[in-house]
Amino acid sequence: MIGAMRAPVDQRWYRLSLGILVLSAWAALALWGASPFSGLLNHRESGGSSFPPLLRVGAFVVGWTLMTVAMMLPSSLPLVNLFRRFVVQRPNRARLLALLLLGYLGIWAEFGLLAYLGDSALHAAVAVLPVLQSASGTIAASVLLVAGVYQFTPLKQLCLDKCRSPYSFLVQHWSGRRAGRDALRLGLHHGLFCLGCCWTLMLLMFAIGGVNLGWMLLLAVFMTAERTTRWGRQLTRPLGALLILWAALHLAGLAPFPGAEGL
Repeated sequence: MIGAMRAPVDQRWYRLSLGILVLSAWAALALWGASPFSGLLNHRESGGSSFPPLLRVGAFVVGWTLMTVAMMLPSSLPLVNLFRRFVVQRPNRARLLALLLLGYLGIWAEFGLLAYLGDSALHAAVAVLPVLQSASGTIAASVLLVAGVYQFTPLKQLCLDKCRSPYSFLVQHWSGRRAGRDALRLGLHHGLFCLGCCWTLMLLMFAIGGVNLGWMLLLAVFMTAERTTRWGRQLTRPLGALLILWAALHLAGLAPFPGAEGL
């Protein structure tokens, strides 16, 4: 009887904790964006900041991780919730869940760091090469084109299939014999497939210039629907076609792209 009473209470605390985590990430980004340090969230402005380079990189990775929690974690809840049910009888279930999330967020944090360094190298090249200074429209169109074409690739479909089948994925990657290590590895594997689904769409955030709550919300809604709903399969290719069309129109000067002038 006591165990039956604890389960609903534990479930409520679990759901409340996840909700607070996601909402706190959105709130932190909104407050950070309204603060005098908002430039640290914007990779273009941070280049002219008075802060040391290492601090700028660290701050951006923190901001990127918050953005991942806000945007990507909701679309990963089917696997997270299923994993919790697998380990709910273990006394260390909270630690195992934390390790799962640590592995997942670690993959996205590493991607954010690599994207930041690559973007910084691109901006450095634009600053010294006149031919690139006049090609900001082409660079923005290229980002849109890559994101659009990737929607049609077999790798995109493979990663989506993995994300849409959380039970099969969990059975494949979780043994539970070495629970801590396996939970971390499960988070890493899930993060890699999640990255395979969404990396080009997340790169649009770099083309925009950094954290933009409106674009974050729009992309988060789409990626969650694409990865977790039955009708999400019907969104992938139309979005790809739309991004390719947008790239062509932008290249022709007929459709703007936010932040393209700063590339």
